[in-house]
Amino acid sequence: MSSKIKNIIIFTVIGVSLILVYIFFIKKAPDQGNLISSFSTSGIVPENTGIQDGDSTVSQDFLSVLLGVKNIKLDDSIFSNKSFINLHDSSILLTSPGDEGRVNPFAPIGNDPVLKQVDQTIFTDSTPIQ
Repeated sequence: MSSKIKNIIIFTVIGVSLILVYIFFIKKAPDQGNLISSFSTSGIVPENTGIQDGDSTVSQDFLSVLLGVKNIKLDDSIFSNKSFINLHDSSILLTSPGDEGRVNPFAPIGNDPVLKQVDQTIFTDSTPIQ
């Protein structure tokens, strides 16, 4: 290959790599819209909200969503259904045996407290009671 073609290829590769560096690393991402969509069931949004900042569209959207929550109706007939009433708790109570395992399983190994057997003798009026 001639040196002229080599130079053209080298400058083209350098130019393309600079363009890619600009696109992926330097250029700012375009602003995306909010991920929250809003709807108004009644179409009525209070005009005077007392908000002093310039972001009134966000506050209007929030208020319309908040007013839409008021209109949610839940059907509570499921709680009086025979199938729901016949449900029973089948949870399992897990207990750990007192003499097995570590007191604190997250403590570093070797830092476990040593439990000593304590004599259960109680003295009252100098007479031992067992």
